[in-house]
Amino acid sequence: MKAPHAFPSISFPRGNAAARRSRHGRTVTCVLGVACLASSAIGAGAASKTTKAPTKGKAKAVAATAKATSKPTTPTRKPTAPVTPTAAAALASPTPKKGGNLRLGYFPNVTHAPAIAGVEAGFFTTALGPDVKLQTSAFNAGPAAIEALLSGAIDATYIGPNPAINGFVRSNGKALRIVAGSTSGGAFFVVKPQIRSANDLKGRKIATPQLGGTQDVALRYWLKSKGLSSTLEGGGDVSVVPQENAQTLETFRSGAIDGAWVPEPWATRLMLEGGAKVLVDERDLWPKQSFTTTILIVRTEFLAERPDLVEALLAGQVAAIDYLQQNPVKGQDLVNVGIEKLTGRKLTPATISNSWVNLTFTNDPELASMTTAADHAVDVGLLTKVSLKGIEDLTLLNKVLAGAGRSAVSV
Repeated sequence: MKAPHAFPSISFPRGNAAARRSRHGRTVTCVLGVACLASSAIGAGAASKTTKAPTKGKAKAVAATAKATSKPTTPTRKPTAPVTPTAAAALASPTPKKGGNLRLGYFPNVTHAPAIAGVEAGFFTTALGPDVKLQTSAFNAGPAAIEALLSGAIDATYIGPNPAINGFVRSNGKALRIVAGSTSGGAFFVVKPQIRSANDLKGRKIATPQLGGTQDVALRYWLKSKGLSSTLEGGGDVSVVPQENAQTLETFRSGAIDGAWVPEPWATRLMLEGGAKVLVDERDLWPKQSFTTTILIVRTEFLAERPDLVEALLAGQVAAIDYLQQNPVKGQDLVNVGIEKLTGRKLTPATISNSWVNLTFTNDPELASMTTAADHAVDVGLLTKVSLKGIEDLTLLNKVLAGAGRSAVSV
């Protein structure tokens, strides 16, 4: 998909996005042996769907809590987007036979587009039926979403792979299951124009969204592969500085940092608004240029008690992803409306269009890449070696896909 001609274009390395698939983690988490640094998080609180994100003056206060404290809302809208035949087939899955509540978390970010579209266009509420109450909470960082899930405050959430791994490990493999993928692609290492290779990084300061998070692990592992050291305290050959993404844009423009390993839309914003260039497209570091970025996880207890609600949620997701894949321009508008409702501010047309071409929306969680990501975290000292056996349960997803005439997702 190409950006509309009216928008300025960003030249990504080998930028045929339609032919290139990849994944990234918009959210980040604390890992074993690493303290949760709320002040460096994107913002650890949660907000209801209709509550605007905190202003800069309130951001630190929000980041100080790791629980979802706001009251969720219940979308009641029916789909406003045209439903394709495949989406209609997914939505035709049996609606739950009895009422109930489903409490869903997601992030106001382009990498969570399937969730935002599912809420905004009513795909989720249609699949769940009129007797089920959908309550949504918007999170700003992975640790808050995991804490909410582990405490039973929410039943399911869209999230990055590292927080899911961390929650699985913390609960000894009991608390959660990955039931679907969501988004692939869009993580970049962007730097000042004068930096041409790893040889130019010694003595530089590079930002990541949060210590121990998906991009933090990726950066440290890449630096190590290039013979450059980095410590958890910010020392070494390259100083890795975990900070909130909006702050990264400011510090890059001011010259306080020399680059950042970030997800979309922040990579695009750093290029459009800060003059950065791409040094590493994370797709190039993965087999087949593909790695998971956003997944859907569910509390194990909820999955056992209400598989009918989880199946309906998955039917709504399949319909939402089908719509986004077949209607990219309208999908951008729909997602941007959802982001504005949650944050109080839309992304510029250039930002969302240029970010969009770097993303692939998919129901496949690509579990093999999660195992590799965990190994990378172990290699850089951010995680103790663990087994991820049993972290996934794709039974209901494959049931929905079969009903929609699609091939099953294999483990």
